[in-house]
Amino acid sequence: MSCIIIVGGFFGDEGKGKIVAHVAHKDKPSIISRGGVGPNAGHTVTVGEKEYGIRMIPSGFVYPGARLMVGSGVLVDPNVLKKEIDQLDVDDRVFIDKRCSIIEEEHIKQDKGNEHLSKTIGSTGTGCGPANVARVNRVAKQAKDLPELQKYLIDASYEINSALDRGENVILEGTQGFGISLYFGTYPFVTSKDTSASQIAADNGVGPTRIDDVIVVFKAYPTRVGEGPFGTEMTREESMDLGIQEFGTVTHRERRIGVWDGEMARYSAMVNGCTIAAITGIDHVDPACFGATDYSQLTEKALEFIRKAEKDIGAPVKLISTGPEMTQIIDIR
Repeated sequence: MSCIIIVGGFFGDEGKGKIVAHVAHKDKPSIISRGGVGPNAGHTVTVGEKEYGIRMIPSGFVYPGARLMVGSGVLVDPNVLKKEIDQLDVDDRVFIDKRCSIIEEEHIKQDKGNEHLSKTIGSTGTGCGPANVARVNRVAKQAKDLPELQKYLIDASYEINSALDRGENVILEGTQGFGISLYFGTYPFVTSKDTSASQIAADNGVGPTRIDDVIVVFKAYPTRVGEGPFGTEMTREESMDLGIQEFGTVTHRERRIGVWDGEMARYSAMVNGCTIAAITGIDHVDPACFGATDYSQLTEKALEFIRKAEKDIGAPVKLISTGPEMTQIIDIR
């Protein structure tokens, strides 16, 4: 039995989707359940020639043996959810906690129409902030209130804890990144709730004593979408020279690129309780590592980077992504 939390260590877009998909195939969990804010976070999973950009369904959907759940702390947009269920053909595997708050059209309008959120903060405009306000004000609709969601309703906390009691493996999947946590991030340029591992456990109704490992995903070259401080940001010309250009899964805005931030990595690892670190984008550190699947294939330049990262993080780097495809990874857990 193991319960693993997977979260982002920088500003989001660290490649969590790929890490979740890989760990799911290797660990074979019976349940993969999402925590986090809601559909304002996009995860990209590449399997062979197919690329999936998802916002509501857990990234581990590519592992067919798991039930896919959305914890009670997550906001649900029924339109986004249904579209993804149809697109991914997972109607018989998706379950939504009956207590999830619902994003309504008025929340999306409020989000897009609020100049502070849309212009100053750089909100995704998906209605998450206003929907969380409605939850705090105790006026939000819940999943159990919508007839179209009745077939998916479940008590996610009970199901997850029961699976752990039976000795099964569970993955709790986070969204966004530590740097935009409402409590620990670069306030006010943050999302509308905490994004740390503790929050992901709480979102799913899993107590801290039941967590076995926390995998924190760090990008070799961190990125940020939207406004806010970015201490190690490089110029666009510098990132283009390195061959790095990325766009947000949800907003399609061009991501800002930075160099490794050891200080932030150390603090993020501390708050998240990191036991295992994952590094993505090592092929940008040294293109010769692209597609490597064994530790012995890493170059000295890449190994030097990983040794520095481990020192900064204070935890072993046991997952190393060497390309976008799900199989392009080194796993030494």
